Amino acid sequence: MHSEKKIKQNIITMYLTTEIKKDIFKNHGKSEKDTGRSEGQIALFSHRIDHLTEHLKSNKKDFGTQKSLINLVAKRRSLLDYLKANDIERYRAIVKKLDLRK
Repeated sequence: MHSEKKIKQNIITMYLTTEIKKDIFKNHGKSEKDTGRSEGQIALFSHRIDHLTEHLKSNKKDFGTQKSLINLVAKRRSLLDYLKANDIERYRAIVKKLDLRK
């Protein structure tokens, strides 16, 4: 019984593997090692936001996850604001590529 619970916890925490991160950074940055680029971080935050949103649909009273989701949305918004202020073309490209509402 205890091992089943541990397996379920591993499945939940394995949604963001190293391969997925490399793929996100490769598709939205210059390379898979370019993790500091705003586009890559925005894409990573978007991936995490999608995952947490799905989790909250089935776990409505998980308030810790709800707070984490709000914090991630705020971080992504601040990165988008930064990108919009400094390079409007990159901002428009990432919004279109990720299909964000704005």
